Amino acid sequence: MGFGDYPAEYNRAVHGPYDPARFYGPKDTAFSELKLNEITAWLGRRNKSPQSFAALCSRAWWRWQHKYVQPKRCGIAPFFQLTFAGMFMFYCINYKRIKHHNNYKYH
Repeated sequence: MGFGDYPAEYNRAVHGPYDPARFYGPKDTAFSELKLNEITAWLGRRNKSPQSFAALCSRAWWRWQHKYVQPKRCGIAPFFQLTFAGMFMFYCINYKRIKHHNNYKYH
């Protein structure tokens, strides 16, 4: 699978039009439906390659796009989400400099 190709599991005759927010691989139990003793086996079945992580991030991005950005009347939610995500990211980046700035009431 090269850059920009369809996933190997995708079949147009079976799945219809391609949706970038959908996982076309084999179905598995959802994480929320697992019992505690099944978690290690479930994690063992995951593909842990960098390519699968990039595909996961791409699917998450497109799900967010389809839900919040691309509807006709999307509202202001995606702008606030991006703003707060940026604020959190820059707070994490600058935390080492910020943590020493303590405000004390008494000297």
